[in-house]
Amino acid sequence: MDESQTGAKSPAGGSSGEDHRGGHPHEEHISGEQLHHSATLIDVDVDPALLAGLSPRLYNSDLAPTKRAGRRWGSYNIFALWANDVHSLGNYAFAIGLFAIGLGVWQILLAFLVGALLLFALLSLSGFMGEKTGVPFPVMSRIAFGIHGAQISSIIRGGVAIVWFGIQTYLASVVARVMVIALWPSLKSLDTNSILGLSTLGWLTFLVLWVIQVIIVSYGMDLIRKYEAFSGPIILVTMLALAIWILSEADWSIALSTSNSLSGGAMWRQIFAAGALWVAIYATFVLNFCDFTRAATSRSAITRGNLAGIPINMLFFAAIVVVLAGGQYKINGEIIESPADIVQAVPNTALLVLASLALIILTIAVNLMANFVAPIYMLANLFPRYLNFRRAGWVSALIGLVLLPWNLYNSPVVIEYFLGGLGAILGPLFGVIMADYWIIRKAQINVPDLYKEEATADYHYRNGFHHQAILALIPAAAIAIVLALVPTFHEVSPFAWFFGAALGAIFYLLFVRGKSLPIRDVSGEPIAVPSVH
Repeated sequence: MDESQTGAKSPAGGSSGEDHRGGHPHEEHISGEQLHHSATLIDVDVDPALLAGLSPRLYNSDLAPTKRAGRRWGSYNIFALWANDVHSLGNYAFAIGLFAIGLGVWQILLAFLVGALLLFALLSLSGFMGEKTGVPFPVMSRIAFGIHGAQISSIIRGGVAIVWFGIQTYLASVVARVMVIALWPSLKSLDTNSILGLSTLGWLTFLVLWVIQVIIVSYGMDLIRKYEAFSGPIILVTMLALAIWILSEADWSIALSTSNSLSGGAMWRQIFAAGALWVAIYATFVLNFCDFTRAATSRSAITRGNLAGIPINMLFFAAIVVVLAGGQYKINGEIIESPADIVQAVPNTALLVLASLALIILTIAVNLMANFVAPIYMLANLFPRYLNFRRAGWVSALIGLVLLPWNLYNSPVVIEYFLGGLGAILGPLFGVIMADYWIIRKAQINVPDLYKEEATADYHYRNGFHHQAILALIPAAAIAIVLALVPTFHEVSPFAWFFGAALGAIFYLLFVRGKSLPIRDVSGEPIAVPSVH
């Protein structure tokens, strides 16, 4: 469609030219002077005349769309994201748990194939949105929820990520403590006391890893891209080496299942439940994948990177899991909890240190992509006049520190009810956003209006809130939370994300039926900034 086309018919009914929104125009716009005065608007390489009408409460150099020319995320960069994230310690703990509850080798492989194919489809849809518009997730949310209502989805996504940033940093520090004590046994005495729930050595390793991540983020998304590209091959080689070592210790064969292996209907339910839970693990990432693909060179780069990084890489991950779990079970009849358990058992100190370093590199890579970028954009979206990418990174990291995440991680109530409850809301959010973007608008987006506060702007709706989207989210989220957390629904709880996503989409489509929604395809290229991501 031509970028200047307007007045397209809305699939929800009526003409997009009708004014269905309330409120009053805001007088504050971005001027050329503000570009140099505001700390968050420097380096915006855009003609000031084109910025007239854009609101400084909605637009800065980090929230602006990225120019197509100069985008740097190719197929390998997308693949490297998954090469890191799939092989996280938490994912290994989840997958090895499947072996513990009675799934055998072929059942685990099938479960991950089901989950991987679903994720490939979901992440492709989400990724294409970023490639087309060039905007980060908080701005993308404005399409469905309105310029101010988008804060709801952004805060939910970013809030979950801040807590997990602290927890993942703590888990990496645990591996670092094992490495430090292996190198300098005399330091073990520093690991016996407790200061706010963490030993002296624990504090030292946590703070060192915390600082490393803050430094990386301080240099922006491009350094994150380079770090992910560097760490991906290291992780794959390390995990393959661990699997080969376990195989050699187990005389080159593994146990195909445990003594309590499942069969019949219970087995098939667990296979599909595991595949569904594998998707739910990535519930956060399917929402804000556009934070990365906004710098993708093309749709085909996303498709190729996702294909290599999701189905293929995830099956490689599943193969490593069954070798580690089945090999260790054959050796001594025990089921490990994560690769860190194997690392601690490595008899050679040099190899133990190398393996520990690889796991630390991995955890940092996962944290940067899954738990650091989202809250940075959330905070930049909340305070665009005061927080740029670097400042928002510092604020996010400080919150993750003062939460004392090791205490949260050791609290089943926090993990299950707080984080589990918030996680259950992510499905309905995804359903609403996808239904609005792909079904209602058919990917036709007026990008400049995402940064305007006038009542006549496409995404102002009513006082900046799209009430139909919010009303659709509430019942869908309530049902998803009940399914996820109430013991009575234990049998269907693994599928809570899918129920929530489907209900969010259905409720939204019902609520906007017959409503007049503005649907225009207008490029954001004139107000875009050079891609430094």
